[in-house]
Amino acid sequence: NSSSSLPLVSMFHSPLPIQSRYVCGSAFTASMKRRLLTPVIENITEADIILFAGISGDNNPMHLNEEFAKQTMFKTRIGHGMLTASLISTIVGTRIPGPGAVYLGQTMRFKAPVKPGDTVRAEVIVKEINLEKRRVVLDTICTVNGKIVLDGEATCLVDRRADIIAVQRALEALAQ
Repeated sequence: NSSSSLPLVSMFHSPLPIQSRYVCGSAFTASMKRRLLTPVIENITEADIILFAGISGDNNPMHLNEEFAKQTMFKTRIGHGMLTASLISTIVGTRIPGPGAVYLGQTMRFKAPVKPGDTVRAEVIVKEINLEKRRVVLDTICTVNGKIVLDGEATCLVDRRADIIAVQRALEALAQ
């Protein structure tokens, strides 16, 4: 039923500073869902890679040893794929759906490496929400210089039904 499955517009305030403004896409019609993009932009540093290796236990020399990495198909060290993916989690937990959201699932395809010093732009595009189940489905994308390095889909549980109803009202107001 179309009233229970609507695209999401974020109305939640992040406890972290917002790095970019929200951008709305195409006009809303019955056959087209309004899309909302909310990017996180992060420079992947040497420290990020070392700290991620320490906390995750992923000490693959592809990430940490330049001499080893020179012998690989990438010819240099690369960041952890899950470090890049963690930027999606930043969006889910602080912006869309926002504080209190619970990850239920995530599919990911790693398309290209992220190297130390690369600036990653992570974004989600809301595909649908389900009012009855308090679920939000998001397309997830990470890019470096416009090239997709990761894509996938996330399913989240929204903390409070009231948040989804507020989103529905905001969406209706925007469509007028």
